[in-house]
Amino acid sequence: MAPELFAQGPPEAPLTLALAHGAGAPMDSPFMEFFAQGVVAAGHRVVRFEFPYMAARRSDGPRRPPDRPNVLLDTWQSVVDRLDPPRLVIGGKSLGGRIASMIADAAGVRGLVCLGYPFHPPGQQQKLRIAHLQALRTPTLILQGTRDPLGPMSEVSTYPLAPGISFHWLPDGDHGFRPRAASGRTEQQNREEALARLVLFLKEIGDRHR
Repeated sequence: MAPELFAQGPPEAPLTLALAHGAGAPMDSPFMEFFAQGVVAAGHRVVRFEFPYMAARRSDGPRRPPDRPNVLLDTWQSVVDRLDPPRLVIGGKSLGGRIASMIADAAGVRGLVCLGYPFHPPGQQQKLRIAHLQALRTPTLILQGTRDPLGPMSEVSTYPLAPGISFHWLPDGDHGFRPRAASGRTEQQNREEALARLVLFLKEIGDRHR
């Protein structure tokens, strides 16, 4: 069954950004709310949804592991099918962005945004999740903390990724962009910097097709 869509912003907006949540928090987590509200304030439409395991958790409470990969992929594709791919940018937090990146080319969407990409599981640098990113054709922005344990700048800068993938590195940020107090940065600063770069990316995507 296709997931329920939560849409904000004008339906006639030039671009729609569809966002999926990460593995452990729902579509209305503070992190997701911040970016959704910010993109809507910039004049775009935002659509959010939840994978089946997260929707089930919302209804009955217990934490559940993510669905099988084929379920995650089918769910994302069902969302794209209900929207307008030529005006659509897809992405999300961690798991949500990773699954979006796996369907982006075939779906024919305008762009891809990853809010912290999980390049490998925690502490398992040898299990890279980059095979499909080496030939990705969809214009892509990855917003990543420089010390993200799932892909820090020191590691990711050595990966052979497609030239259409651009990065914006958040100073001293972890997987949720949170810096250490000793860095002199705040989580709010990193979030605002990430949002500004995301909004600029959407403008760049829109300008390419005028």
